[in-house]
Amino acid sequence: MRRLLLVLTVTALGMGSALAQTCESKAVDKNGKALVGAAKNSFVQKCKRDACASKAVDKNGKALSGAAKNSFMAKCENEA
Repeated sequence: MRRLLLVLTVTALGMGSALAQTCESKAVDKNGKALVGAAKNSFVQKCKRDACASKAVDKNGKALSGAAKNSFMAKCENEA
């Protein structure tokens, strides 16, 4: 039982750090170098937009559209 608890704790800690990655920290090229300038700005904007798009649903689980989606996306991207 202790082993199981230890494994679950270690797994949870590992997932927490993986989920804590931000778009800024993910902005690297295929060689592992950090992106700079326009490439970084473009990547970060796309990353934030993609992260927020999956969260743009109403309380019933339907995708938002129109002004509600635009408002949600603007708020979400500013917070991300």
